[in-house]
Parts: sequence; structure tokens; C-alpha cells
Amino acid sequence: MNPKALILQAHGSNRDFDVMNALTLAGADAIGVPLNELRARRTLFRDFQLLVVPGGFSYADALGAGKLLALDLTSYFADEIIAFVDSGKPVIGICNGFQALVKSGILPSPVGRGAGGEGATLTFNAQGHFECRWVTLKPVSQTCIWTKGLDEFIICPIAHGEGNFQTTDIFPLSSFLEQNQIAITYIRADGSPANGEYPINPNGSMLDIAGICNPQGNVLGLMPHPENHIFDWQHPRHTRGETGGSGLKLFENGVKYAAQI
Repeated sequence: MNPKALILQAHGSNRDFDVMNALTLAGADAIGVPLNELRARRTLFRDFQLLVVPGGFSYADALGAGKLLALDLTSYFADEIIAFVDSGKPVIGICNGFQALVKSGILPSPVGRGAGGEGATLTFNAQGHFECRWVTLKPVSQTCIWTKGLDEFIICPIAHGEGNFQTTDIFPLSSFLEQNQIAITYIRADGSPANGEYPINPNGSMLDIAGICNPQGNVLGLMPHPENHIFDWQHPRHTRGETGGSGLKLFENGVKYAAQI
């Protein structure tokens, strides 16, 4: 039986069907569920094996990117999400979903514990404007169940104005590194480090961070959109015969892990 994936749908989400397509190709039964359905408890978190907070502009990014969605997560669903994470089930937040996970405190530490939403932030891009371009990513963490064993670079688009990942004094960088929470980094096309250079690192994130995981490795948040490169024809240079760098394997990792729980 395929694992069931819950894709949260907030007002303004617009990458929900993209990630549902990727998860379906990866072998999951992907189901989009509006937040109101979950608040009314007509659908329950515990009935799913995988949780996705997709990209888009939830609540039109009012009060900040992902801020109001983060309030939903902490105000109405904190206990259920903590139980979901503690059970070891895979969770992924992409772009706006990553912003919501960080601002709710699910990343880098669980909701209601430790540094919470003050331990790190996704702030305005260093260049001061919205970025929409293709990037090259290196899966780094072998702790993260989503990136473990991935040895091929991922090529996919970004589209955000607030993707600059920074930690605060409350969440020391040394602790972050010791717990192997850097999951994905921006790199050059030849695989060498970006070293903070724009536009290789498109937003100024510290240590070229494109995605992070929780210490347990089952929760991943990332700014780029691997769900938008799952077919060969989506490669930006496919008409010139170039292939590779698909993001599908990332989702296959998550689905495979979910199937074992």
C-alpha cells in the first residue's frame, strides 16, 4: 500500500498540485487538504504518513512571508504536528512552506521547545529584490532522510523574496553544525562551493544554505523547488540535449521512508 501524503492547502498556496504530482510519481497517495478541513477535524494528521507544506504565497505573505501560515500551525495544530514529527514521519516544507516551518519554530527546533521561531530566520534576499532563476544544489546531510544517499546534484528553480537563511544567538551556529542540520547547499554548476557569490547563492544565506533539517532528520525545509524539475523536459536546457539534476529522487527518498513507518 502506498503511503498517504498530506499536502496542506492555505489561501495563496500555488505549488500544491506540483508537489502532489511529484509525490504521486514517487509512489505516494498525495492528497491536498485545506486548512479548514483540518481545523474542523474532518481530516486528521495522524491518518497520514507524510506531511508537506507547499510553496506559494500563503495569505498573500501578509505580515511577512509564511508568517500567518506559521500562526495557523502553532495556534491550531501544534500538538498534532509535534506528534507527527516525534513519530519520525517525514515532513517537508518548500519555499513558503519552509518559511512557515521556520517562523513557527518547527525548524530548526520543534514547536514549543528550545529556541522556537527565534532560533533562525528567513529574511529578505541580500540583493533586495525577488529572485526567480534556476540554481544548482548539493544534497549534504546524511542525517536527513530526504537527502541521505543522494549523490547527484539537483537543478531546479527558485522564486522568492525572503530566502536568506540566518541563525541567531539563541541558536548557535556551532550547535547547528554539530547536529548536521545543513541538508542542501547552493553550489556552482561544476560542483565547487558558491562561497556566498551572487547569483550562485541567490539570496545571501549563510554557508550557502538552501535547506535545513531538524536534528532527527525527518523534517526538511528548503527554498528551491525540486518539484518543478521531475521530468526531463523541464530541464532549462533540455532543447539542447541536456538532462540530469532531477528533484524526483528527493521525493522518492521521503516516500520510501514513509512506507517503512
